[in-house]
Amino acid sequence: MTPADWSAVRLTAALAAVSTVLLLLLGTPLAWWLARTRSRLKPLWSALVAMPLVLPPTVLGFYLLLLMGPQGPVGQFTQALGLGRLPFTFAGLVVASVLYSLPFVVQPVQQAFEAISERTLEAAATLRAGPWDRFFSVALPLARPGLVTASMLGFAHTVGEFGVVLMIGGNIPGATRVLSVAIYDHVEAGDFDSAHRLAAGMVAFALVVLVTLYVVNRPAREPGAGPR
Repeated sequence: MTPADWSAVRLTAALAAVSTVLLLLLGTPLAWWLARTRSRLKPLWSALVAMPLVLPPTVLGFYLLLLMGPQGPVGQFTQALGLGRLPFTFAGLVVASVLYSLPFVVQPVQQAFEAISERTLEAAATLRAGPWDRFFSVALPLARPGLVTASMLGFAHTVGEFGVVLMIGGNIPGATRVLSVAIYDHVEAGDFDSAHRLAAGMVAFALVVLVTLYVVNRPAREPGAGPR
């Protein structure tokens, strides 16, 4: 691979790592709230979180570009703080990636939280465990499989993004040119050998992620249970 391709690999890995950490920090409390709330607006909030699943990436990227542009409210706010503009920067890619991959993190964690018995939390409360203690000492350990799934899906989904990162980041070598954009560049230039090498690597990566998820989340066989 060329140095430019290696640069795209490193940038993609960095983007996926930073986005996954932020997704877990933001998505875990959001998933906990969605799992426990009894608000009548829960379907609306759940739908808003899940919208990136059905929206074309270019639509999300377009509106993010307007919001973070020089005339948008987010863009004006970041410029007022002296942070400059987010579009066509690594920070802008992180913001877009977090929003686009949010449902891939929130939904597995929310399902894990919803599977926790209310009696378990009530038992912890009777032992004088406060809300924060119940969350960190009881809920999070029991939701570990969901957190592992969310981490892997969030990372893998960020690696495979194309439309939204192209809209927000463009194609700046060494700054915003990620793997999916590099593959597009090679195909557009007719360099199918280079495109094949990068694409095959991403196929192998996706397969490893999915196999690992199935192995990690495979139900434990009961002692003495034989094959059916």
